[in-house]
Amino acid sequence: MATIDIHNLSGEKVGTIDLLDEIFGAINEDLLWEAVKHYRAALRAGTHATKNRKLVSGSGKKLWKQKGTGRARVGSIRSPLWRHGGTVHGPQPRSYEYRFPRKKLLGALRSALAVKLNDGKLIVVDAFHVAEPKTKLFRQALNALKIEKTVLLVEEANQESRNLELSSRNIAGLELLRAYQLHPYHLLRYDRVIFSRAAIENLQRSLANSVAKRSAAREPENERARARRAASRRDKAVEVAS
Repeated sequence: MATIDIHNLSGEKVGTIDLLDEIFGAINEDLLWEAVKHYRAALRAGTHATKNRKLVSGSGKKLWKQKGTGRARVGSIRSPLWRHGGTVHGPQPRSYEYRFPRKKLLGALRSALAVKLNDGKLIVVDAFHVAEPKTKLFRQALNALKIEKTVLLVEEANQESRNLELSSRNIAGLELLRAYQLHPYHLLRYDRVIFSRAAIENLQRSLANSVAKRSAAREPENERARARRAASRRDKAVEVAS
């Protein structure tokens, strides 16, 4: 079981916290790629559109009679074959969102947390206690924690602080999220991630419960599989004996 230090906003160590191996252990890069792809697909506006022959401007009058002119027959200047005509099978407004299984999302979240821990870019603070809503003071706190590039702040939902929001919103490359909003995409997008102690403990507890439920669901299946294999071995033994 790994441990990580807990700091205050002055950069001083005030304790440690244990991290579960089933949460901060294995890294599945393929699952991370799928999670990021799913998140970015949902961000697409999907407002692209082309005009078909019904939407382009122009008269629908037949330009010349069908036969007798020696020219190819034509019905409208809005034909896709003509310049400024309609577009055939062009893109139309649509949503790019698709379903992503919750089990895979939680697995990707565990992998993303393991990546940050292995890279030494996971920081835990005792609490985001901000006395005054001043960006300068909060920037000094980030400097004490050795934050030089982009950073993600993760706070527990029931610990909302207006001073924290006001102090951090004008800092470039910083985003503040509640724990329930956290996605693997956020963890991979920012260079460092800072959790409050309450946020990391509750998140770890939730992910551990999901792992335990998955293991419990698999046990009956494993028992049935073992029973089938044992029955198959018995049948083969009977055949050989006979």
